[in-house]
Amino acid sequence: MSPNERLYRKRALKNGVAMFLSCAATAFGLLWLAWILLTTIINGFQALNLRLFSQMTPPPGTEGGLANAFYGSALMSAIALLIGTPIGLMAGIWLAEFARHSRLGTTVRFINDILLSAPSIVLGLFVYTAVILPLNLLTNHQVGFSAIAGALALALLVIPVVVRTTDEMLQLQPSTMREAALALGVPQWKLTLQIVLRAAKAGVVTGILLALARITGETAPLLFTAFGNQFWSSNLLKPIASVPVVIFQYAMSPFEDWHALAWAGALVLTLFVLLLSLASRLILLRNRSH
Repeated sequence: MSPNERLYRKRALKNGVAMFLSCAATAFGLLWLAWILLTTIINGFQALNLRLFSQMTPPPGTEGGLANAFYGSALMSAIALLIGTPIGLMAGIWLAEFARHSRLGTTVRFINDILLSAPSIVLGLFVYTAVILPLNLLTNHQVGFSAIAGALALALLVIPVVVRTTDEMLQLQPSTMREAALALGVPQWKLTLQIVLRAAKAGVVTGILLALARITGETAPLLFTAFGNQFWSSNLLKPIASVPVVIFQYAMSPFEDWHALAWAGALVLTLFVLLLSLASRLILLRNRSH
């Protein structure tokens, strides 16, 4: 056997071992994911019915649904997007177009990456300390846990995701596009908003959808801000129910009917996040096809 053949077989053996270990690790991870999804589908589908979307959270031993929790989650998520998306877009545009290579831009990116990976409970505690406690002192405990506080906590989770996505998507746009527009006398603000941002809109929209998918299942920040509510409430200055908090509370309870509602709520949230992920993928694929 020639030296080249021995070297080839040695490398082929190493490649085969590495490939086997990689596939085994992937299968091991997918096994647990499939187990979790299958368990959620089986248990959640058994409790899935129209009452889930039409009735409020019940006391133990009675039938009910999660209508108020769905409403609270949708309300706080919408407000969080309305607050966090413009801030994230403006910060991402500034980083990509005006501070790409500056020290300040590098520092802001570093801080944004820290916020992106920070535990959500830390942001919830921050809103509790910076918003709820001062309001309690100013209003003599008339304004405490509230929907707007929960939305602010979720907005702090939205901002770093949108900032990172917007920054990356704008930087991917070719510099020749900017040079051609500037050579034609296009103002910088019009170049940024009507040319570069429009070209990167698919990636930016995907980032917003991913931010929505992240805040949909957040529980920890809402425990310190929105708290929860057994009844229907549309007052932004009062505690409000949310699906993740209800799932947490009902899963910890000793009542079987509450356990069923928790599984059903988990299934609905899982399907919602799945739909958001598929929508973001379709938007990116459609943009690439054009």
